[in-house]
Amino acid sequence: MPRAVLAALLFTILPVTAFADFKEAHTLPDLASFELEGKLPEELKGQVILLDFWASWCGPCKSSFPAMEELTNKFAGQGLTIIAVSVDEKRENMQQFLKSAKVSFTVLRDAHHKLVAAADIRSMPASFLIDRSGKIRFVHAGFDRDKTTREYAKQIEQLLKEPKP
Repeated sequence: MPRAVLAALLFTILPVTAFADFKEAHTLPDLASFELEGKLPEELKGQVILLDFWASWCGPCKSSFPAMEELTNKFAGQGLTIIAVSVDEKRENMQQFLKSAKVSFTVLRDAHHKLVAAADIRSMPASFLIDRSGKIRFVHAGFDRDKTTREYAKQIEQLLKEPKP
């Protein structure tokens, strides 16, 4: 393979692989660079972020929405921002679910699955709690109603108490 072609391929995949597999202590990449459908919150800097990946066909994902709405109501005024990223292939499926869910937090769709690939999401739901400095601090796989909701609340409270950068 000619070097120019190999270099072009590397530069094509580098932006995705450079952030592959979100882990604790990694810095959250700029979400605007992933071509997500929908409007990101104006200011994420200095916020505690719950970044959640979900799909309309995922039962536990659907169960997590009331909990995330409850967390929004409790902590949004203190600096929590929730961003739920749908991986639904069809926008209509996401919209149909949202008609019944009625949420006040941000919902986006990763139509091209660029963010999902970068985060290396392998199961649904998957979520990440990011501190005010943009570091991933807690990683959650799955959703076990009360148990996960309590864990979220405890971790969010911890992150909100930390000084702003």
